[in-house]
Amino acid sequence: MNDLARFPLEGGGSVVVEIDPVPGTSRVSRRDDLIEDAKGSFEAALTNVREAAASALATFRSMTSGPDEVEIKFGVKLTAQAGAVIAKTGLEGNFEVKLKWVREPDTAAGS
Repeated sequence: MNDLARFPLEGGGSVVVEIDPVPGTSRVSRRDDLIEDAKGSFEAALTNVREAAASALATFRSMTSGPDEVEIKFGVKLTAQAGAVIAKTGLEGNFEVKLKWVREPDTAAGS
């Protein structure tokens, strides 16, 4: 069974997420103590992932002949201790990047 972690929201309230149990430990708790409190806010947990996405996007946008569209996909895993991390995937990498170039319409052909 997966564990639960409560992340406080900066605007008030909280969000409860399902997390993987820490290997090698077993949770013994009372019925009313089944949710672990996260070390930081939900927004703070996502800050590092947001910065990684912004950095990747800036790298692709700075190409000499940059794409018209950039799509970056990656999984995010939440842990009570580390916050948000880029999730391991079944593929070789953690990111799936899609770059798209659209040819400019040929203005000479229409004349």
